[in-house]
Amino acid sequence: MTSRSPGGSPDLMFLLSWASHALMAEHAAGLARLGISPRAHCVLLKARPGGLTQRQIGELCGIDKTTMVVTLDQLEGAGLARRLPSPSDRRARLVEVTPEGEKVLDEAQGIAGRIQQDVLATLPEADRAVLLRSISALVGGRLAGGGACGVRPAC
Repeated sequence: MTSRSPGGSPDLMFLLSWASHALMAEHAAGLARLGISPRAHCVLLKARPGGLTQRQIGELCGIDKTTMVVTLDQLEGAGLARRLPSPSDRRARLVEVTPEGEKVLDEAQGIAGRIQQDVLATLPEADRAVLLRSISALVGGRLAGGGACGVRPAC
């Protein structure tokens, strides 16, 4: 499936959007058996090192404040994460991954890694590094701003 831009070349916006949608759908399906969403996976991944507030993690994952609260409520309810008072700011909460959350996160990372390997395996080996390097350059450069909404998901 392709779309053409007015100049006749492949439509970059369509192609990146299609690829993103397909990858997110596959990621969501893979994580569903663990009982978490891609958003929850991102929160656990960013919280794993420790020391970050829920606001900081929300920014890193491109999640708005309300959605972040709902996501953390779900993670806490499942016993995968907990919120602790920040020692430096009584209004803030640090997010900590529980031992059970660590296990689920390890499995989720495995799922994400397998999906990435499977997708990249469809390309000739020489093109894989080029694709990743090129997309990284775009996201780290020209597309770093996150677009009109200013939000750039990290996962």
